[in-house]
Amino acid sequence: RRHAYPWRGSSEPYAVLVSEIMLQQTQAARVVQAYERFLARFPTVAALARASRADVVRAWEGLGYNRRAVALSEAARAIVRDHGDRVPADPDELKRLPGVGPYTAAAVASFGHGVAVAAVDTNVRRVVARARLGREPADVLPRVLDDEAERWLDRRHPGEWNQALMDLGREVCRPRPRCEACPIARDCRFRK
Repeated sequence: RRHAYPWRGSSEPYAVLVSEIMLQQTQAARVVQAYERFLARFPTVAALARASRADVVRAWEGLGYNRRAVALSEAARAIVRDHGDRVPADPDELKRLPGVGPYTAAAVASFGHGVAVAAVDTNVRRVVARARLGREPADVLPRVLDDEAERWLDRRHPGEWNQALMDLGREVCRPRPRCEACPIARDCRFRK
């Protein structure tokens, strides 16, 4: 499943940033064609930074929430201006970019730069809460859950680890869990 989506085959930080912004509030299946089309039109952060907002919004067509396209355009300009055309690796620097929140910053740092930081989305939140804390995510304070995700992180392979937890949450540890199909069921605290 690693290459089920085109962005899964790339660890280039700019491509990761584009995919993560596109995936906000949009189903992955809808993002596939738009992602490839967008990167063909704007293959580098510098190319995106040079483009007009109107061109960026046109290339964003079909994804909705056009404010994300505008934020991505502004982020590209900030990256060119403040970071010498290089998407920052530091999650705190990433969070200063327009349209980049804590999850997106962690995902870009982890997937694009190999930074050891937990990227905690809804799926990861569910896996960590159940497997590590034996509870449903709604029953755990966000800070406690985020701290546990950081403790559990594979620091040598953070991007792969984060992606594996996302996949596990999406495919197996769903709102109605499929515990019988879970590869970590033996060690899961939720079942006990």
